Amino acid sequence: MDSEANQRWIKYYSSAHAILLVGEGDFSFSLCLGKTFGSATNIVATSLDSYDVLLNNYKYALANLVILGILGASVLHGVDATQMMTHPELRCKKFDRIIYNFPHAGFYGKEDNPDMMMMHRELVRGFLQNACSMLDVNGEIHVNHKTTAPFDSWKIEDLGSACSLVCIAQDEFRIEDYPGYNNKRGSGSRADEPFPLGACKTYRFRLCPVAVNCMMMRNLRLMPWMLRTPVGVQVQQQAPMAPFTSQMFPTPPLVVQRQPLFMPVYDGGAALRCHESKCRRIYGRYLNHAHAEETFGDTNYDVQSSVDAALPLGHEMHVSNAVPGRPWSGNLEEVQHLSISRSERLRQMVFRHGLS
Repeated sequence: MDSEANQRWIKYYSSAHAILLVGEGDFSFSLCLGKTFGSATNIVATSLDSYDVLLNNYKYALANLVILGILGASVLHGVDATQMMTHPELRCKKFDRIIYNFPHAGFYGKEDNPDMMMMHRELVRGFLQNACSMLDVNGEIHVNHKTTAPFDSWKIEDLGSACSLVCIAQDEFRIEDYPGYNNKRGSGSRADEPFPLGACKTYRFRLCPVAVNCMMMRNLRLMPWMLRTPVGVQVQQQAPMAPFTSQMFPTPPLVVQRQPLFMPVYDGGAALRCHESKCRRIYGRYLNHAHAEETFGDTNYDVQSSVDAALPLGHEMHVSNAVPGRPWSGNLEEVQHLSISRSERLRQMVFRHGLS
């Protein structure tokens, strides 16, 4: 990975980032990034079109692909943005930046037609849902989109919120910031023609804190302390996984080495402070740090029975002291945070006592 001093930047994108581009047209945006970095080994560029359709639709697609191959990019065709997390070349990868430029479901009617807007929104929703599972903990998902009517009715920010994403910025998009990028219609007989941009924004999303905590917990399962080999057991060394390979170029590009994810110092108090005291009063005795420490290592303590007893009791307490206008389901996210806090506290204690 490039050292900080050697990193090259263009807007929000660095040569040190692992970048995934979705729904590319003639691959001119990918090429713009690769030329700026002086290398494209950190770039995976994908298109919905097959290779043959791509060459038929775009005059400069072949030339752009050739240069990307020379720069070391990985190029994949036939990648559906709404199913990309299951793609065999993508499903085990994490990215720092995932970019979708001007998503569009196709020209099947007027843009202000409610059915068309629903198709467009479903495309963006499907993309965001997939991108969430492919994003690094500190990564960002970027959607470039027109903000004039009727495109503003897509409500991109709301779609992100529904996918456990937080919109951290809505920045003005200027095509001049990306030398060589040519926006394309992308479908029909005029696929290679540009479309008028007008006012546009770059919607920048990050995972919400709850999603980050869940990701941290999943990653902990792969921590070395949980994968220690017992004494006397011989492990057969497996061949390393093959890196990305371009569908067009036989020589695989270099793979950017990612830093391992280390366990953070968890501030359980911060998680609890951001939640309603009523919820803590109901469930705290079963899920707080004191209870975790009190029962830690007690082989006679039945966790399942305790939790089974706590939930109905909590429900009864909630019903008898209900907050007006607040449904029972409103407590579920807070209970999840409390549970995560308890789990992290137990993990810290496991580390401290040297257990596995």
